This record gives sequence, structure tokens and C-alpha cells, in this order.
Amino acid sequence: MTEKKTATEGAEKKAPTNFIHQQIEAELAEGKNDGRVHTRFPPEPNGYLHIGHAKSICLNFGIAEKYNGLTNLRFDDTNPTKEETEYVDSIKADVRWLGFDWGDREYYASDYFDKLYEFAVTLINRGLAYVDFQSQEIISQQRGTPQRPGIDSPYRNTSPEENLMHFEKMRNGEYDEGHCVLRAKVDMASPNMHMRDPLMYRVLKKTHHRTGDKWCIYPMYDFAHGQSDYWEGITHSVCTLEFEIHRPLYDWFVDELKTDDYRPRQIEFSRLNLSYTVMSKRRLLELVQKKYVSGWDDPRMPTISGLRRRGYTPESIRKFSERIGVTKVDGVTDVALLEHAVREDLNKRAQRVMGVLNPLKVVITNFPEGKEEMNQAVNNPEDESMGKRSVPFSRELYIERDDFMEDPPRKFFRLAPGREVRLRYAYFITCNEVVKDENGEITELRCTYDPETKGGNAPDGRKVKATLHWVSAKHAVKAEVRLYDRLFNDPDPAGHKDVDFKEFLNPDSLTILSECYVEPFVKDAQPLDHFQFERIGYFNLDPESTPEKMRFNRTVSLRETWKKM
Repeated sequence: MTEKKTATEGAEKKAPTNFIHQQIEAELAEGKNDGRVHTRFPPEPNGYLHIGHAKSICLNFGIAEKYNGLTNLRFDDTNPTKEETEYVDSIKADVRWLGFDWGDREYYASDYFDKLYEFAVTLINRGLAYVDFQSQEIISQQRGTPQRPGIDSPYRNTSPEENLMHFEKMRNGEYDEGHCVLRAKVDMASPNMHMRDPLMYRVLKKTHHRTGDKWCIYPMYDFAHGQSDYWEGITHSVCTLEFEIHRPLYDWFVDELKTDDYRPRQIEFSRLNLSYTVMSKRRLLELVQKKYVSGWDDPRMPTISGLRRRGYTPESIRKFSERIGVTKVDGVTDVALLEHAVREDLNKRAQRVMGVLNPLKVVITNFPEGKEEMNQAVNNPEDESMGKRSVPFSRELYIERDDFMEDPPRKFFRLAPGREVRLRYAYFITCNEVVKDENGEITELRCTYDPETKGGNAPDGRKVKATLHWVSAKHAVKAEVRLYDRLFNDPDPAGHKDVDFKEFLNPDSLTILSECYVEPFVKDAQPLDHFQFERIGYFNLDPESTPEKMRFNRTVSLRETWKKM
């Protein structure tokens, strides 16, 4: 049996790569927490996770992996008005898909509701918490400003006995929502507004997705979070920069709870902001509810489920998270970096096939009618182990309409009347005749092939300037192809004062092509299988695809083609 390495032994092999690693290694060198490293990922189950959460997932689980530690998955389910079991299930699926496992360490803030209530009672008994019957508006006004101290609540010095009586009535449902709250008694003159007697509990007569109707009071995030970390033995509570100002309160609650030298340490890092994207759950929920998108997993959404459906790989998201790094400086990451990460990953793993999105029929007039032959094609030039496949060739083919021009400009090297080009893996062909309908629309090209150029090479050494992809009309699989582009046409859609972010929705973010043809290799494809349509881009088979109607989603183009609008 292999002996498990300590965190320190693991750290010796991998140099620190960011300031959080540096801080952890300094603590390990001091022997803090008995050499333990224990992180947690604490999502609220009030929506689907997005790419910003993926960064946090990779960071928290990555820290544990680097230092042979543990990571808990803990749901911050303290607000039953917005939480659903559907969100819990989706979050677990997303974390697993990214390649991380929390083992048997799945927790919920609701696991600690009894202990939190007992701790609140303890604080009341110690004169450190009180029930306030003022309205939220008045409480907010009394807090003052960062430059002006707050005003004590008239209930601040109520006796512990009276506060206990009122708090029990709150729990028993004897007070209506908004009638009163429980506040911590900290410091109304603190320059940190979060320390000015913060709320601990509010009355919410809502059914909880796990505890049902047992509770009609629910703890606030600041009261529940640090205590949950403490009870789980978390050593490093890694969160985004907006919680930096909450840290003194986090420490205050834990210090009032702890019974020894152990205390979890909160460390903040800059959240991910992505160009041409909104990262607010509230805004994403609005897009879903008002049907600007088809759902949380719409491939245009920055949700992990949307990226998965679009064809992103967990490896590409993890690589992206690694590349953008961890800092304490807020900034905006160009979405092109995320697109580059998936393009780079799919180049190594995607099966090559030929697909025609805007078909133009080609008849090879000197190829015998009824004859078929198979040509060998490379499945992935980046990975020889993926082997080769057979591609059928016949008299009638489809090529891309954009690969032909009847009167081409000087630098157009693809097919034109009298011009010879190469068909990939097949033959040289020459266009001899253009067939049009009564409206002058080109409907068919009549071409001849050179049988001596099988495989795409001429024995006499002559060269052509273009190689086209194609599919055999007889063998092609008809498919619907969805071309996804960025959902917004502004790099900062939520950053414009007095302008609704939806005003920047890109009207061309989805184009549906219903008359496409792909080579027959894709017939046996499974949902989410990745393909590179040669010369076009990376695609995957949509989960809603059926054998009768195959649907492909474009993950990303072969190269950066976005033009800022």
C-alpha cells in the first residue's frame, strides 16, 4: 500500500504558482493546522454555475490536489426563496464534469441550522446579539456612512432574557416576515460598515428544499459561512475580492465560536470577468426566464452546462483557468482566450470529417453512373493513433457554395469555370459547365475528374492552388447545423450606466442551417462527440440530436474570426 504524502512533501515537488500557494506554503513551513490543507467550494443553489464558478472550482480543488489535501462541496442554502433541488443536481454534475470529486464530503449550510441557532442563543446570552424590531430602511439609515458613525438601535441594550424570548418567538413563527431581525452586537462606530451590528437571522416563512417547514427563520450568509468552515475543519476559505471587506466579520464570528487555536483563514482573489459576457446570476436568470435564450444550457450562455452543450471540454476550461492565473487585481479577460483554449484542445482530440454547410451540387460527368469507391482519410493529423477512415466518392457530390465563383476576382483560387482544383482525399476536378434555374441561380456544376490524380496528387507533378472539402451526395447524412456566436455585441454589456444590458444582445448570435450534409462517418456519433469539419470549424453533436435529425453545434471556428461591432 502506498503511503499518503503530507501536504509539505507534495509542495516540495511543485513550486508555488500564485500568491495563495505562497501563503499556504508559508503556513505549512510553520506547521500551522498540523500540515493540513482543506478547502471548500460553497455555491448557492439558486442558479446554474458559470465560467466564473469554474475558475473557483479549479482553484479550490486544485489547491487540495497540489498539497495532498481535501475539498468539500458545501451548498450555501440559506435562502429558500431562490433555491431549488434542480440547481443542486446541476452543480454536482458540473463539478464532476470538470473532473473533480469531493468524495463523501458533500455538505449543506442547512446541515448546521440547529448548531447555528444554538450559537445565536449563546451570543444572545453573552449580550452579543439582540432582536431588532425596526424596519430594514431605518436600520440601514442608522448604520451611517463610512465617514460617519452609526446610531445605536433602541433595542441594542435589551436584556438577554428578553432577546431570548423574542428570538424563540421568531423561530416559532409568531412574528411576520420583516417584523424583526436578530443582529450581532459588534461596533456601530467601526469604519467597516459590515461590522455595524450586522444581521444574523431574518424571518422567512418559506419551505426549504431540504428542511421543509421546520424553520421559519434563516441565517444570513455572513453568519452561516464562517461557522460552517469552522465545523468542517476548513483551513483556507478561498473567495472572491468582494468578500474582502467581510473578512473582519468572518473572523469575529469564528473567534466567538472557536475553542482552541484553530481558525479557518479567508483569502480573497479577483473574480473572473469575461468580455462580451454577463456573469451575474440575476442577469442570466432574466435571460432564461424571459426566453432570450432557450435555457440555462443554451450554448450561447457562459454557464458550464451551456459550454458543455456547445462542445467545450473540461480540459480546455481547466487549462483556461490555469492560464488566466490568480491575482488580487480586478480586470477583464478577453473571451478570445477561452475560445483559444478550446480550439487548442479540440485540435488534438477532435475527429476530422467533411461537412458542407451551404451545398452546391457537383456532377462528375466522366465518372461512371452507379460507381462508388472508397478513399482513405486521416482522422486526426495531430494523433496518428486515431487512424484512418474510408470516405465514399461517387458521381454526384456537394461542395460549399462559397467555393465556387462564376466570375472570380484575381485572388480567388477556388473553383471557377475552366479551373482545376483538388478534392481533398480524392481527385483533381475541372469545372466545365454551370447550370442555372429560371431565376439565374446556380443550381449545379458539371465537372470532369482526372482519374490519374487519385489521392489528390498528379503524377505529372502539376499543381493546383486550392483544395476543397466535399461529400458524396448519395452517402451524405443530412443535418441541421447551429452556428453560435457571442451572445452580446458589446465587450461590457452590463457596464453601461442607465442602459439595459439586453440592449446589447447580438441578433446574429444564432444562425440555423437546416440543409447541411456531412460524410457518413458521423452516423454512429454519440451526443457531445467532437468533430472538426475540415476548413470550417469545431462542432459537436447536440444532446437533442436523433438518428432521424442530426443536429450539430459549432463550438468555435478554426481561427479567430470575430469582428468587434
